[in-house]
Order: sequence, then structure tokens, then C-alpha cells
Amino acid sequence: MWNKHLEYAMTDTLPEIDLSRPEVLRDPLTAYGQARESGPLARLLIPGFGPTYALTRYDGARVMLGDARFELDATSYMRPEVPEDCLPYMRTMSEMNGAEHARLRKLVAPAFTPRRAAEFRPRIAAIVDALLDELPAHAGGGETDLLPHFARPLPMDVICALVGIPEEDRPRWREYGATVAGAAGADFARAIPGIMAGAKAAVAARRDHLDSAGGEVVGDLVRAQDEDGDRLSDIEIVTLVWHLVIAGQTPTNLIANAVAALLSHPDQLAALRADPALMPRAVEELIRWCGPAQLAVPRQARGDVELYGTAVPHGAKVTALISAANRDPRAFDDPDRLDLARVPATGHLGFAHGPHFCLGASIARVQTQVALTALLRRFPRMALAAPAEELQAVDPGTRRLTALPVTL
Repeated sequence: MWNKHLEYAMTDTLPEIDLSRPEVLRDPLTAYGQARESGPLARLLIPGFGPTYALTRYDGARVMLGDARFELDATSYMRPEVPEDCLPYMRTMSEMNGAEHARLRKLVAPAFTPRRAAEFRPRIAAIVDALLDELPAHAGGGETDLLPHFARPLPMDVICALVGIPEEDRPRWREYGATVAGAAGADFARAIPGIMAGAKAAVAARRDHLDSAGGEVVGDLVRAQDEDGDRLSDIEIVTLVWHLVIAGQTPTNLIANAVAALLSHPDQLAALRADPALMPRAVEELIRWCGPAQLAVPRQARGDVELYGTAVPHGAKVTALISAANRDPRAFDDPDRLDLARVPATGHLGFAHGPHFCLGASIARVQTQVALTALLRRFPRMALAAPAEELQAVDPGTRRLTALPVTL
């Protein structure tokens, strides 16, 4: 049930946010924050998606994300048109709920625990160091763009190693990752057949050499199928593989945003350099303050629901303004200030909450910690080569950069 202590004063008029308006596109964080201070519930007007109710404040957003009355399904996503032979592989775990979702998540969750992420840290460090070794070669005139040469390839290389994508196929997956991280819908649709073929090839390669697959997700899934064929179908394994790899691109925008934030806040950067042990806490604060998620993936109301005095009909779309909730003064002191030493009383919603809490949160955290630590150590004089505000992409759903030029 909806928690009674979350009730606010009832209102007949909801603030509306039109995501097509130029001022919202230029600065969604401000628009979402204004809606939050107007009330706990707003209405979003999303081109091509229809009206959507949005929880604006931390408590309401957190409860909704864990409330079984709001479900993710195929209509939660703007699914691209794909060839017919790809359709069976398009229904991913992120569209499932209840026992169906729990069954698949349970099979892959062991590879993404905090312990496994910590064990994987040395391999992440090696990937990071290899990319940093190449950076000077990309620095014409002492300047390079960290987005294509570091922030984008890193998550793909990490998740490919974790999942078990063959080494020779990873350059192609880097291209897929860049497409997804760039939020290019049409390009993603064109890439889908190649992504599916790559996932099928990875499963086939592991099935042919199962004895050599040590601790990689593909090998674990194939073994699970061999031991009990009813647990996973061939379609489910391929779908899990491509979805895990593509979903593993989350740290791309997180790392880029974090670097821009640190280089724009010299006092916080100095504090982090003075105390490297601050890094885990710093990463949590960076996720809260400039994490990629602006909006949660919309849920569908399973029945008629009343939210803060507003009747939300069955089938209506409901989302959460993640960036607004993460800066809610009711949950965080002085929330608009970046404070790497912050010890919040509540956790941020940067990885969502509830059954669909980001499966890769632990690996994303460790990856970001390792990447920032190595980058700052290797290039102590690194500085932005353009104002941070000029680098922001026009995207009300994802906080991301179009480029990250720096001097080394």
C-alpha cells in the first residue's frame, strides 16, 4: 500500500513539464526542481509518448519505484523497429515483473554482487591503465576528448570481459556501446541485428569451449542450461547476454559527468587528491549530484491509483524525476552543493530502487572509482578545455555530455 506518511496536501492542479520546450531541453534539472518545489506530483508531456505522471520528491519516488502497483512492460520503452528475426530477443528482463523477472535475475545476480565486483577490480584496473596509456597519442596539441577515448570504451571493455565476449569481437561491441551511450535511437535500431548476432556468437563460442569459461556470465548461463534445460531457453540466454552487455554502458555517462564535475569544482578535486580514501564516498555523491539518470523508465499503473489526491487511471504511465529526487532538500542537506565528504542519511536513487534496482550497480561503482583514481593520478594537471555547461547534451532523460575535451 502507498505509505500514509508520504501524503501531502491534496491539489487539483498539477504542474506540467513539456519536454519539448526549449528551456526544459536546455536545463531539465532546473525545470524538474521547480516542479518538485511546486508539489510531490507533476505531469510530463513527452513527445511521442503521451502524458506521464511524475513523482518529484525523494520519498514518493522511492516508494513508487518499489511499489508492485506500477510495472515495467514493453510500453515503457520506445522500442525501435527491428527485423522480424530479432523480435524474439527484444523482450528483456527489464520488461518483466514478479516471478518471471525474479527467475532470470536470480540466475545472473551472482556475477554482479559487491564481492564479485571487488574481485574484478584488478581486471578493471588493467583495462583502465591500457586506455590511459593510449591517451597521449590522442592528444593533439596537448588536448584530447575523454569521451571517445576513455569514458565510452572503458565500460564496454569491462562488461565484455565480465560477461565473456570473445576478445576478437570486442572492437565491434565498442561501436555498439558508443551508439547506445550516445542515445541515438535510429542508429541503435540499425545496430540491433549486429548486436543479436554478436550475442549468439558469444553463446556459441562458450558452448563449444565450455571448459575454458571460468567465472564468466556466458559460461555460467550455458552451464545452467546444460544442467537443467528447463531453466533457460536459447532465446533467453541470447537475450540476457546482449541486454547485460548493452546495459553495462551506464558508467560511460557517469564517468564523463564525474570528471567534468570534479574539474569544475577545484575545492572538491583538491579534497579528493588530498584524501584518496574518500573516493568511494565521492563516487556516491557524484552519482547523486550528476548521475546520468534524470527520469526513471516509466511504469504502468496496474489499476486505478490515487497519488497525492490525483486519480491516476489504470494503464497510465508513471515515472520518477530521479535528478529532482536526488536534490530534494527534504532528503539531503544543501542538496545543490557538491560535497564529496557528504554522509547522507538516505541513499540516492541514481540506480533506481526496488525489484528493478540496477543489477550492475556494484560493478559501476567499482569501475568509476578505479577510473577516476587512475585518471587523476596519471594526469595531475588535467583541466577542462571548454566550459562544462557548453558540453551538456540536449536530453531531458539522461544527463550526458556531447564531448569531454581536456588538456593533459
